Amino acid sequence: MFGAAAMSLVGGCAGGANEVALGTTLPVTTVLLVASVPPIPPSTTTVPIPTTNDPTTTVAPTTQPPPPPRSDELALEQIDRLTADLASKSVVASGTGYFFAQNMMYRHTITVFGSEEQLVATIPVTVDLAAFGIDIPSGSYQGAPVEAAFSPDGRYGYVSNYQMYGPGFGGGAGDNCNRGEGQNSYVYRVDTELLGGSGSPIDAVYEVGSVPKYLQVTPDNRYLLVTNWCSFDLSVIDLASGDLIRSIPLGRHPRGIAVSSDSKTAYATVMGGSDIAIIDLERVGDTENDSDELELGWLKGVGSNPRHVVISPDNQILNVTLNGEGTVIKIDLATGEVVDRVRTGTAPRSMAVADDGHTIYVVNYESDTMSQVRTSDFEILQTFKTAHHPIGITFDPQSREVWVSAYSGVIHVYAQVEPESDS
Repeated sequence: MFGAAAMSLVGGCAGGANEVALGTTLPVTTVLLVASVPPIPPSTTTVPIPTTNDPTTTVAPTTQPPPPPRSDELALEQIDRLTADLASKSVVASGTGYFFAQNMMYRHTITVFGSEEQLVATIPVTVDLAAFGIDIPSGSYQGAPVEAAFSPDGRYGYVSNYQMYGPGFGGGAGDNCNRGEGQNSYVYRVDTELLGGSGSPIDAVYEVGSVPKYLQVTPDNRYLLVTNWCSFDLSVIDLASGDLIRSIPLGRHPRGIAVSSDSKTAYATVMGGSDIAIIDLERVGDTENDSDELELGWLKGVGSNPRHVVISPDNQILNVTLNGEGTVIKIDLATGEVVDRVRTGTAPRSMAVADDGHTIYVVNYESDTMSQVRTSDFEILQTFKTAHHPIGITFDPQSREVWVSAYSGVIHVYAQVEPESDS
């Protein structure tokens, strides 16, 4: 087991309140009035007491704001094109106004944007691993950020590093690796409350497997799940303790992860084949059970090279990109059957789902396009030309914007708008 190292400050305060006991009988003092004091005449002024029948009393009606339009009833429109010093493998929204762009080994940085598309910070991913309690000589170690995932409250961003650079770290295993090639790498935790400060916002590190790629935080904030491309497994980190509690074998080149909204089930694509693993998260914490494979079920033979996966808000549908076939498929989780498919472009890679589940957004790597797809019938609603090699995509539930990152150094920003009338 490996642990996470973190530096944090914890504060607290306490308060009290005075209480009055009810039902206490108070002493009565009798006062005798002298007869020469004239009696107080009755008041001739009547003070009206408001009642619910008083026509002058107005109670404001309680109204709920109308729900936003469905995402499949809206069009997308590009509103910005960001060209900072980028080479982003992914872009991920925090849901609280931040967007993290991971720039791999091409920049060794994480670029952070704000809700107005402004540059907030450029985070160098150079750390001293020994300062975080890792048993390694003190020195400067660089990461290569791949993907990011946020805690449910949006405060912490967890960033995977394709490989590490520094004393004791050799060349990376590469995308064509076999099982066990390469060295273990690390996930960094970034505290968004430290952005803009004088020090690094990286406040914890977690050791995982070789060439970690995708990662997800469970909605209950209990686990961090990480697919390790060259270890052929899934790392499960207990976020309360920071410990790596399981490494679950999956198969050749695991990639995408989706987690049900109740945090009970995770789905992981195995891109080196045609299957999707099903992990029972309720049993993952049973560390007395030494058989890792007991947590696995399978969706077998879904298609060639499943890469990315998103789950519908009602936990009934998995949408999966099949990189080898150039299609996106819909799987009914009640039956495990593929019930629909659509060809969006050449090499569909990453994907995002709207918060209402009515639309998915797909980047097509070799077509240099992004597609908006209605989930009910898998009809392509819109296709946009992008910069060369779009690879990352995110949907922000706060602004309802779609951000697309391309390896060529561009991030496109799209807003939802009312479609133009045909009349």
